[in-house]
Amino acid sequence: MVVQRIRAWSKPKQIALAGGLGLLLVGLFIWWRLGERAYVRLLLESPSRGRCERRLTAAVLDRSLALGTRYVLAHQKPEGNFDYEYDWREKSFSEEDNEVRQAGALWGLTLIYARRPSPELAAAVDRGLAFFDEHSKLGKGGVRCNVYPTSSSGGTGTAALIALSHVEYLRARADLSAERRALLEQRLDEYLKYLLRAVHPSGLWFSGYDLGSCKPKGEPSPYSDGEALLALVKAAKYVGHRELLPTIMKSAAAGKRLNIDRARENDADSDTTKGYYQWSSMAFFELATSDFPDTRVYGDTLLELADWIIDTHHILTRTRNTGYAFEGIVHAYALAKQRNDPRQAKFACAIDIGLERLISWQVGGPLPNRYTGASGSDDPQARGGVQNAAFEPGLRIDVVQHQMHATLLARQYVY
Repeated sequence: MVVQRIRAWSKPKQIALAGGLGLLLVGLFIWWRLGERAYVRLLLESPSRGRCERRLTAAVLDRSLALGTRYVLAHQKPEGNFDYEYDWREKSFSEEDNEVRQAGALWGLTLIYARRPSPELAAAVDRGLAFFDEHSKLGKGGVRCNVYPTSSSGGTGTAALIALSHVEYLRARADLSAERRALLEQRLDEYLKYLLRAVHPSGLWFSGYDLGSCKPKGEPSPYSDGEALLALVKAAKYVGHRELLPTIMKSAAAGKRLNIDRARENDADSDTTKGYYQWSSMAFFELATSDFPDTRVYGDTLLELADWIIDTHHILTRTRNTGYAFEGIVHAYALAKQRNDPRQAKFACAIDIGLERLISWQVGGPLPNRYTGASGSDDPQARGGVQNAAFEPGLRIDVVQHQMHATLLARQYVY
């Protein structure tokens, strides 16, 4: 009877109905492929205006962090580096590798250890430091650079992240023997010497170095620019290397000018700024909250960049894992709260919506989506790993590291 009534409609009305049904089917298909609760929240809440329901809790973050930490520990190889990627569906390991992401995983472990120390984490950090120490060399002038087994050239970002790992571990391990502390301080000094030598005439950094001589080379990259800046800032602020301040201030100004201001003049949604984003945000937060002179501008820039990543780069609608971005947004929230800046509500909403979504991509996590909920979370190799997209089974070590750091920061500053 319904069909007969439709047949009696005019042709335009029938076409309109068919079009509407077609759009509905397309919408249902897209929802099946991409649909997540975060999109509903974006429709029903107003995060850009600081109006949202807080759904994450300390308990959820703690559970996610414990699982992610367990994943990283389970995937540390006996020699000290990490399995690069595990596919939970195929139960297979990728043959790919990346030295900077390996170094980042070690830095991530030192950050977790600093907040939640345990003998197991200390042993893992020691293995990681020993691995990178074994695969490093001393260059002319006492500089140290890494010679990663699968790399044909070295990356400044690797040296920066290993320097950061030393900084965090020296800060956290009050019980180190005098001999062990002296060795770690010596290694840190050698990596810092490399980073000082690698400063580019622009004030940024050469992106790499020759494996035979540790001699810097390569045009600057916004990623290594930010990693190197963060390493120097933390070394100066937390372990006494205030002799780095002239280089820090020169490079921070160059990074702001070239990787943020000029890059966004050329392209409002600049890939350069995106690459520099979380590293510079972390460095600028440390500068803005230090006793170093003339650093307020970097706090202003930190807040401006958080607006940019949310409103221009549209981080909450990106379909790949964006855990890295929340390393920056959480620091912006912390500074906004300290300054009583009204944007803290906006940043808090972005953190809640964004991290809720990303936690649903964690295998065996506390808030699974329909894909991770149907995964083999009983697989000890998969449990706690974080996908790079909502419906992809690859669990890459750097994706886990960035998201666990963001989770740790959210737990510290927001929840």
